[in-house]
Amino acid sequence: MKKIFFILFLVSTKIIFAQSYDTIQRKSILLTNATIHIGNGTVYENGVIGFDKGKIILIGDATTIKYDQTKFSEIINCTGKHIYPGLIALNTQLGLKEIELVRASNDISELGEMNPNVRSVISYNTDSKVIPTIRTNGILTAQIVPQGGVISGTSSVVQLDAWNWEDAALKTDEGMHVNWPAYYAYSFDGGVFQITVNKNYTESVNKLKIFFDEANAYCKINSAVNKNLKFEAMRNLFNGKTKLFIHANSAKEIISAIQFAAQYNLTPIIVGASEAYKVLDILKEKYISVILEDIHTLPSSTDADIKMPYKLPSILQNAGIEYAISLSFSHWNMRNLPFTAGTAVANG
Repeated sequence: MKKIFFILFLVSTKIIFAQSYDTIQRKSILLTNATIHIGNGTVYENGVIGFDKGKIILIGDATTIKYDQTKFSEIINCTGKHIYPGLIALNTQLGLKEIELVRASNDISELGEMNPNVRSVISYNTDSKVIPTIRTNGILTAQIVPQGGVISGTSSVVQLDAWNWEDAALKTDEGMHVNWPAYYAYSFDGGVFQITVNKNYTESVNKLKIFFDEANAYCKINSAVNKNLKFEAMRNLFNGKTKLFIHANSAKEIISAIQFAAQYNLTPIIVGASEAYKVLDILKEKYISVILEDIHTLPSSTDADIKMPYKLPSILQNAGIEYAISLSFSHWNMRNLPFTAGTAVANG
């Protein structure tokens, strides 16, 4: 019995040590002679960065900032190197999905159409093998988003160096995600690709409106006698604590989504927005922000500029519309985010 216990103890000890990693900074470090991009447009061509105990304590141009090199334990010459702030992966299933073809490793959605009470953060798996591959390419923060249904649930923002979801969480339940009904239907009837108007579009929008109306009426009651978990989850949306993210792509869908949100005094963030270039005026007028998906793709319509997905970030920027770049519902592919940003820069 003692031998068995000892063997089990050794096995469990190995498992514990196999999962451990040391992220504590044990000595102060100074990076010199680097090109430093602050993130707000400021660039230091001959920059220095000093950090200690995991925090930046010094940053600036070496010719103007005062610092004492002797106070740092290690000095690293970064001549010819560029240093950027950590990137943020928006609209991702990182930590919710592992092996796409193994159902047991995916926890991205729930049954049903209206699931505002679903919280993605409690399913976030900090032991995902994908996370380190993302971090090595400069992505240190992620917005973990549920998928499926019409209302998928709430997303949360996490940092990618943690033992569990509680340690990872930076801002929980910050966004409610709605998948706007598709205006167009796509089919291959008779072997021919066809695009038609979705005959269920109006009905689907009406169902969503009925749910929002009922939830809004419910949330005007401070304390309901009979709790409705789905409606309770909508309270922070209507009181402004949670942002509304609406996933929509065509110009028709974007306009309808904005008008829908306005009925409840909400300003949505449009996710996807592949035809945002067609509705620039309303986006700017209503102060609507946009999260673009997959700019490494083909145009959304046959008559669009072949490079439209590449140019769309610059079009939005020139129009004064706030935007960000993501990679659809990807998780492992999110490591290519820096290259996607590079494509946007190369195209304006």
